[in-house]
Amino acid sequence: MPRFFVDQPLIATDGDIALPAGAARHVQVLRLQPGDALTLFDGSGPEWQAEVTAMGRSEVRVRLIRAEEANRELDRAITLAVVMPANDRMDFLVEKATELGAAALQPLVSERSVLRLAGERADKKRAHWQGVAIAAAEQSWRTVPTRIEPVLPLAAWLASLAEPGDEWRGLLSPRAAVPLAAFPQQRALFLSGPEGGLSDAEEDAARARGFAAISLGPRILRADTAPLAVLSWLALT
Repeated sequence: MPRFFVDQPLIATDGDIALPAGAARHVQVLRLQPGDALTLFDGSGPEWQAEVTAMGRSEVRVRLIRAEEANRELDRAITLAVVMPANDRMDFLVEKATELGAAALQPLVSERSVLRLAGERADKKRAHWQGVAIAAAEQSWRTVPTRIEPVLPLAAWLASLAEPGDEWRGLLSPRAAVPLAAFPQQRALFLSGPEGGLSDAEEDAARARGFAAISLGPRILRADTAPLAVLSWLALT
């Protein structure tokens, strides 16, 4: 059954509703007709079974039939803070992090960053990556797409963090000797560096904000592989 994200709150109603432009285009491309079934979700948790009631060039209308709770999220809320890899690897990272269940992804710029974004260009990239996350959520049957945070410099982001509280914080470091192990907290934040790694000063700054340096083994993983390895491990434990 076709399944689409709707960028507006879905609320039970006696009549039908017009789909926003993005979802409407998907329905038009698939040539769905009145009476055809589809599944809709708005990112708040439940998903809706619905049917097309009217199909036009400028408007698609649907009737919401019932809301269903779908428990497909990870047991823990995991945020990946990643110094952005170069080229199209960030698209890949966003897509796979969404498929694997990340709650949020924080793009960062560090001393050794290859990809440097700021201002309007950063805003456009963030919007693009949020679209990638939504498409991945549609494909993977998640009901809450990974939230893409604004691009920030690493130092400013670290300075903005509150005390860890009940959040576990891990720093992925090739220099660490302690392997990743189970932890009891229901929220976790993992920081991963760029292609050249974080500098010693950046790692020290992260430790000062409550990050524990952890190792993912003797091999050096790519900047887009390391955070996904952690997320895969958490999804299976």
